[in-house]
Amino acid sequence: MTFIDTHAHLDSARFEEGSDDIVSRALAAGVHAILTVGTDLESSHRAVALAQEHSCVYAAVGVHPHDASRVTPDALAELKRLSEHEAVLAIGEIGLDFYRNLSPPDKQREALLAQLELARCVGKPVIIHDRQAHADTMSILQDTARNLRGVLHCFSGNLDMALRAIRMGFYISIAGPVTFQNARRLHGLVRELPLSHMLIETDCPYLAPHPHRGRCNEPAYVPLVAAKIAALKQLPIERVAEVTTANAAQLFGLPTGDGQAL
Repeated sequence: MTFIDTHAHLDSARFEEGSDDIVSRALAAGVHAILTVGTDLESSHRAVALAQEHSCVYAAVGVHPHDASRVTPDALAELKRLSEHEAVLAIGEIGLDFYRNLSPPDKQREALLAQLELARCVGKPVIIHDRQAHADTMSILQDTARNLRGVLHCFSGNLDMALRAIRMGFYISIAGPVTFQNARRLHGLVRELPLSHMLIETDCPYLAPHPHRGRCNEPAYVPLVAAKIAALKQLPIERVAEVTTANAAQLFGLPTGDGQAL
């Protein structure tokens, strides 16, 4: 079995050790590819550097809604330059976060629109962050993301929203919270979602799955997410690994585990 962690933050200061050990444990756990995701210009640069250091690590570049006020024309030009690196597979993470509102909502919308246009310009899929902004996120994607591909990462919406996103050509990514005993709504969602449009992720170092909840998350734990999905859907974990890996390969051009990319 091979797995792909489609959303990690390997550059996070929360990691107390170097990326070599983290990547080694991931490979030992069957995770053969990791997409490390930028949240601002600085972390986007670090994501590209990590991809250059490790053959199994790939990068996404973008500005998180928390830093939407920093999405200037100069920043967009720098993101465009970074996106041209061969290891950069997506624009993200971008989106809306009305839970913390660390940037004004209008600035968040402007930054999302600008980065969606950047993705269209460079021909890359998008990684969408959506927290307590479901209606606005879907409205913008419906109006602006036509012919763009992407994923709603660490999905927190309902089944209707997920199916709407799938019809628009987006994947739904499931993270560590699916393993939490009290995540009954998410469990019900996963049972209903088509596996053909699901990805798996850690969002590490955040959201560590059970039995590591409360500790630092890492890509080696993404098989625990796959195992819970398999249990909820009454499928062999091998099937979940196979399909989610193929989905990630299809969306991002990641290798499938046999050295081949779709």
